[in-house]
Amino acid sequence: MFVGWGGNNGTTVTASIIANRHGIAWNNKEGEVRSNYFGSLTQSSTIRIGNNDCGENVYVPFKNLLPMVNPNDLVIGGWDICSTPLGDAMKNAKVLDYDLQRQVYDEMQKLRPLPSVYFPDFIAANQAGRATNVLKGSKQEQLDQIRKDIRDFKSTHNLDKVIVLWTANTERFAEIQTGVNDTAENLLAAVQRGESEISPSTVFAIASILEGASYINGSPQNTFVPGVLELAEEKQVFIGGDDFKSGQTKVKSVLVDFLISAGIKVKSIVSYNHLGNNDGRNLSQPEMFRSKEISKSNVVDDMVASNNILYEPGEHPDHVVVIKYVPNVGDSKRAMDEYVSEIFMGGTNTIVMHNTCEDSLLAAPIIIDLVLLCELFERVELKREGAKEFERFHPVLSVLSFLLKAPLVPPGTPVVNALFTQRQCMVNIMRACLGLAPENNMLLEHKLNRNCSM
Repeated sequence: MFVGWGGNNGTTVTASIIANRHGIAWNNKEGEVRSNYFGSLTQSSTIRIGNNDCGENVYVPFKNLLPMVNPNDLVIGGWDICSTPLGDAMKNAKVLDYDLQRQVYDEMQKLRPLPSVYFPDFIAANQAGRATNVLKGSKQEQLDQIRKDIRDFKSTHNLDKVIVLWTANTERFAEIQTGVNDTAENLLAAVQRGESEISPSTVFAIASILEGASYINGSPQNTFVPGVLELAEEKQVFIGGDDFKSGQTKVKSVLVDFLISAGIKVKSIVSYNHLGNNDGRNLSQPEMFRSKEISKSNVVDDMVASNNILYEPGEHPDHVVVIKYVPNVGDSKRAMDEYVSEIFMGGTNTIVMHNTCEDSLLAAPIIIDLVLLCELFERVELKREGAKEFERFHPVLSVLSFLLKAPLVPPGTPVVNALFTQRQCMVNIMRACLGLAPENNMLLEHKLNRNCSM
């Protein structure tokens, strides 16, 4: 179930799954295009499982390594503050090719979002005109209704489980207040009192946890206040976040990892974006931009901390992030980055990159991956050496970090942003489920005096 189902991401995911389910093909100016899941880690990437007798690498599709849900089998529903049916919302988003929209429109138009939580103080004022489908009553009554929606959705469709994912507007940061959102008990009491610092995304997180439904935060705000973290631990329900890692930030985490690993000292990173979709419109208000700025600015911290030759304690590159709203470009986001580094003997190296990315077409497969991987890891249990009982992962599902810009991790554990380290963590856990040793990239089999005879 998506929160913000009627937005660009929600409509793109839904229409794309319908298209893949029916094997739809359509035409654009380049010719025929067939439905696919390109951009999806689970559906379109491979994993090395070892070597054959000749020492050649053997790869298998990621989705075939362990039993995973087929995205075509997902049942989708959700909430939105706008009442527009999904067919019209898809048209308004202007993400998918017209010929594809035409073929899925009738099925999409039958889908209507449930009323959602709307607290005007938490998102930009320019979103007020969209708020035509909002829940009434106290915060407690709205929380109870969300819980009922989850139960009804599960029973109506006879589902084994429900996963709730936030793909709605970025909210401002909520203030952490003693007696309000600092503990699970205080948080639940604060909802009953209607405290102002309880955000819509936190209401959805609480409802999901109380219903035993995993909850993933795809936006950068601090949904997971201390009280939510404690509640998730008490109920042993998975949570994951924060903020989809789709374009510019993914490239940044790779490039900075490369530079620092090569002994090059990154001195400054300046990232500029402009986009014209509703996400950009909402981010044009400073409080919401601040949430995004924080999530985009922290992605190199662990890489900097890994090299005490280049960086003194507390030293870090200058890092500036700018986002502007330009309606004309729509969902086609422009991202420009400048990386200035110190190289050998006081020299300077400057790298400038320009990236034009279809924002929702990059985010949609990541959303699918988050749901599929969350469901998979709900079924994984492990046992410590010497222990008698198997146990599940910690409720903070940090194994999803590869897909998230500001990875949420269990208290007291390190945050890893290096992209390939994040992917290898996930791959090695999946290999362990098959009884395979973790990948170490030594490739000793290729460094021995042995010939392969064909």
